[in-house]
Amino acid sequence: MEPNIKEVAGRIRALREDMDLTLQEMAEATGRSTAEYAAQESGEEDLSFTFLYKCAEKFGVDVIELLTGENPHLTGYSLTREGAGLSIKRRAGFEYLHKAPHFRHKLAEPFVVTAPYLEEEQDVPVHLSRHEGQELDFIISGQMRFAYEDHEEILNPGDVVMYDSGRGHGMIATGGEPCVFLAIVMKPEGEKII
Repeated sequence: MEPNIKEVAGRIRALREDMDLTLQEMAEATGRSTAEYAAQESGEEDLSFTFLYKCAEKFGVDVIELLTGENPHLTGYSLTREGAGLSIKRRAGFEYLHKAPHFRHKLAEPFVVTAPYLEEEQDVPVHLSRHEGQELDFIISGQMRFAYEDHEEILNPGDVVMYDSGRGHGMIATGGEPCVFLAIVMKPEGEKII
């Protein structure tokens, strides 16, 4: 199942309106201009995971609720088999497969991410994003060019990078093929991801 952008955007708009939040307040919460926020809330522009994460945080809901309209309900454990999960396609062809979408009160969000190899990205600076917390990326296959503020590293299968995701970070596939990695996004100081 892959979330429909217009449906997700509609849920975001409905929650904003239900909570009596202005476009400006949400733009500030998501680190965008009011016009950029309005374009994303209307579904005119793609919704990055960072944008969804910041909206969910502001609304006090699980990001899965924004994506599916359902609240996660499993509390003991959650098993997701190979190839299964909640598929999310975002950011220039990046594909995220959420591996525990039905588990409640997560301390982390686990994703298997496939970054496409794009020739046009190879000789330009890597786009940097920020979201509160920490992230751990474990390379499964392919090569990743990882940027963290003004540092860059090439990561290979088996390599792991963990970092403060509140600072500028980004990644692209390099080496002529897609890069598949496990990304674990964690809230600061062990707070539960609602």
